[in-house]
Amino acid sequence: MTQLGRLWRTVRWLKPAQVLGRVRFRLQRPSLDLRPPPPLRPPASGAWVRPPARLPSLLSPTRMRFLGQEHDLAAVGWDEPTLPLLWRYNQHYFDDLHAIDASARREWHRQLVTRWLADNPAGRGTAWAPYPSSLRIVNWVRWFLAGQPPEPTWLASLAVQVRWLTRRLEWHLLGNHLFVNAKALVCAGLFFEGHEAEGWLGEGLRILEQQLPEQVLADGAQFERSPMYHALALEDVLDLLNLIAARAQATSPALRLVPQLRRRASDMLHWLRCLRHPGGMLARFNDTAEGIAPATDDIERYAADLGIVAPAAPGEGVLALQPSGYVRAVRGAATALLDVAPIGPDYLPGHAHADTLSFELSVQGQELIVNRGTSVYGDGPRRQLERGTAAHSTVQVGAHDSSEVWAGFRVGRRARPFDVTVDGWRIGAAHDGYAHLPGKPQHRREWTLEADALLVHDHVEPDPEEPCVARYHLAPGLGCEPAQGGHWIVRRGGDELARVQVLRGRGALESWQHAQRFGELVPAQTLAVQLDAGVAEVRWHWST
Repeated sequence: MTQLGRLWRTVRWLKPAQVLGRVRFRLQRPSLDLRPPPPLRPPASGAWVRPPARLPSLLSPTRMRFLGQEHDLAAVGWDEPTLPLLWRYNQHYFDDLHAIDASARREWHRQLVTRWLADNPAGRGTAWAPYPSSLRIVNWVRWFLAGQPPEPTWLASLAVQVRWLTRRLEWHLLGNHLFVNAKALVCAGLFFEGHEAEGWLGEGLRILEQQLPEQVLADGAQFERSPMYHALALEDVLDLLNLIAARAQATSPALRLVPQLRRRASDMLHWLRCLRHPGGMLARFNDTAEGIAPATDDIERYAADLGIVAPAAPGEGVLALQPSGYVRAVRGAATALLDVAPIGPDYLPGHAHADTLSFELSVQGQELIVNRGTSVYGDGPRRQLERGTAAHSTVQVGAHDSSEVWAGFRVGRRARPFDVTVDGWRIGAAHDGYAHLPGKPQHRREWTLEADALLVHDHVEPDPEEPCVARYHLAPGLGCEPAQGGHWIVRRGGDELARVQVLRGRGALESWQHAQRFGELVPAQTLAVQLDAGVAEVRWHWST
């Protein structure tokens, strides 16, 4: 009955289109369309702009590195079931075609594409799943537009891939998956020409015109509220602008989307700047890790090359990004990024963490307090730990998560923030994620940013039967040690970065592993403060 209740709390939010789409996706097996490809469309007047380059993932003609793991095609092939699904997905993206120093690996790339065609029969295996197919279609087209002459067999396969994708669009998932499906159709529709290509283009444009207003909130945030996926979505929008400028003729229906794309790109760039630490790191809210999206500086360059202008992240002051639910507060040497947001769209919380009322803090350009990040997907214990409340700088009641995260990408019961207030340098909010427990406790948190300190006040009312702990996860490389008078000293090497006073509650150190990036864990420390009668108050002070 417990599992049935959790399942109901999860599926009750799905849209009818998702349910029907899931049934159709599982039962329908489209036939292959092996007709010759359409002719290529002549280029338009716009120049092709170089997109951001990721780190290389192809280490030899057959050796690949993704998510911190290296394997050779000779040993694992293209669909080794013992490897994580995300690793296998990455094999089929072909991101290395545009990675740093890609031109030096041009012959490896040609060999890899030829091998992929020989080893992955049309319609079979992970290679032909809609998401990796969408990314591969875009990467191949971008490769051709960047100067690689396409061979006839490659173009024939590309057309088959697009036809297959049109019958496997991810309406059962929606969100970023459906968006990249549509992007691939637009990309293919602008690369080829003729009646069939116009059909691909039209279908992609219809999806984007429907999804853009929903997936990009009024403050510019991608609606799944993951800074990492937001950066990827911004890259998608910029790619679309790039493709349309380079390939769309004067009468192309794609041109009608340009004003909206440019407006959304500007808003999204501003939001990205606001959710970024002074040192360049994105805030680790929900599924966010280094090395998946392009570096923010590279996105900035790409946007500038495409003529996208956006306001800078505000300096001194408090900015409440109300549609998405985040707050950026900057005072003196400190930058605080606060999560007072819902976990994401109710029908699509797959990348959400139980991180409500968590926050991150940088001082003098150095990250001080963080969330523990994301190192794995799947449904194993590490994934559950990283999505859970204990891995975030917020309050946990007993062993419960503020939102009911489970099975890798599922969420049952959801925490709802309320009473969000901004009063000068004081920001407050509450959530009801623990209201299902005896007494229906609610967590209230108040941050007060002073000239040289941050005061964090937590109150769980009524006081629960189980102990409550406020965790402050320190950034990797920082050490914490007790001092006299209930103080703690945070150091980086031999230098004191901050001094912490536990004004109410009982502090203790915990050892954690921080997810630096996918597949990479590093040791880190956490200051855990047990609430006293449901109350804790902690003051973080730094020298000016």
